[in-house]
Formats: sequence, C-alpha cells, structure tokens
Amino acid sequence: MGSVPYVAINVLTVPGGRGEVLEQRFAGRAGAVEASPGFERFELLRPVEGTDQYLVYTRWRSEEDFRAWTASQAFGQGHARAGGGGGGGPAASGATVWGFEVAQAADPA
Repeated sequence: MGSVPYVAINVLTVPGGRGEVLEQRFAGRAGAVEASPGFERFELLRPVEGTDQYLVYTRWRSEEDFRAWTASQAFGQGHARAGGGGGGGPAASGATVWGFEVAQAADPA
C-alpha cells in the first residue's frame, strides 16, 4: 500500500487591517514549497465573515513529505522573511497547525 495523502492547515490569527499585508507577503513568497518533493497544493483562504483567522492549506503526498519540508532550509528562510519584512512587523499574531490524513476524497465527475 502506498503513502496516505496529508493535509496541513495553518490557522493564522490576523488582527484587523493586517489581512492585506499577509496576502501581499504570500503573493511575494519565493515559491520554494512548489518545488518540494511530495507537494501537491497550496491555498491561502481569506475569512469571509465573523473571524480574524486565515487558513493556509497545503496538501502533500504524505506526512513524511510535509515533515521534510518543515525541516528544510527553504522553509526556515521563507518563514523568517514572512515574519516581519516590509509592512511593519508580523501580519499574524498567532498560528496553530492542524494535520490530517486524507480518509476520502472526490474529484469532479
């Protein structure tokens, strides 16, 4: 049996007025994650109403691939840049990572 797909969701608390800064930083990111072994998808999800939390969704071939990415030099460099450069300090005031194995999935017919 092959590896089980893995989804990591980083929940970022973004105080009022900082969402645009966060989005600009993600838009200007180096893109190193796309070249990482096992990487399948990235999405930055903007809250629609009632919350100040953004979700950063990444999908991986396996949890091992995700763990390798988070231990990589590219990950460390990207997150160091995202923390405070341009825009007056960190855009997010807190972060929590949720991890999931994909138990079921469906694509359009």
